[in-house]
Amino acid sequence: MSAINGADMSIQDSSGEQTGGPRKAGGRLIVLTGPTAVGKGTVEAALRHAHPEVWVSVSATTRAPRPGEKDGITYWFMDEQEFARREAAGEFLETALVHGMSHYGTPLQPVLNHLAAGVPTILEIDLQGAHRVRQRAGELGLEVFYVFLAPPSFQDLVTRLNMRGTENEEQRARRLETAKVELASENQFDRVIVNDSVDKAAQALWEVISKEYGL
Repeated sequence: MSAINGADMSIQDSSGEQTGGPRKAGGRLIVLTGPTAVGKGTVEAALRHAHPEVWVSVSATTRAPRPGEKDGITYWFMDEQEFARREAAGEFLETALVHGMSHYGTPLQPVLNHLAAGVPTILEIDLQGAHRVRQRAGELGLEVFYVFLAPPSFQDLVTRLNMRGTENEEQRARRLETAKVELASENQFDRVIVNDSVDKAAQALWEVISKEYGL
C-alpha cells in the first residue's frame, strides 16, 4: 500500500500542528494539462528547478512505475482496490481512467492545505482530469486558472511519443487518437503555451503563476 498519508500529503501550520479537514482555498489553483507526450512533466520539472517555492501536487495512479520513478515523488502508486477505496471515501479532487488502461487521481487535502497557506499550487494532469476539476471547483470554492500545453505540431507529438519508448505500438496508437481529440479543445483554456522549448515554456508558466499569486 502506498504511504499516501505521509509527510508530503499535508503541511503544518505555524504551531507545528498538522492541518486537517477541508479548508477553503486561499489562493488560485493552476491546472496544467495537454496531450500525451507533450512534455508536461519536463516543463513542470524545469519550473520547479527554477522556482522551488512552487508546490506541484503528486498524483495517484494504478499504472506500474516506469524506470526511475519513485512512490510519493513521481506518483503515489497503488493497486486498483486501494484507488477505488480512496475514491469512494472522497479523497480525490478528480479521477480519470486514462487511455482505457490506468486510473489517475489528485489527492484533495494536500491541494486545499497548500492553497490555504498561500503556496503557489499546480496540478499537472490529463485533459479528463482538468474537466473534472472544472466540475468540482464551484462546490469546493476553488478559483482555478487553466493552462494548456501544446506541441509545435502533431508530428512533433508523434516523434516525442516514439522517442519515449515506454509504450508498445497499440498503446502509442491509442494515445495518439486521444491526443487528436485533446488538441481540438485547446481554445477552452485560459492560456495556451506551445512547448517548442522547455525553458521558454517553463518561463511562460512561471509568468502565469507570478501574475496570479502577485509574486
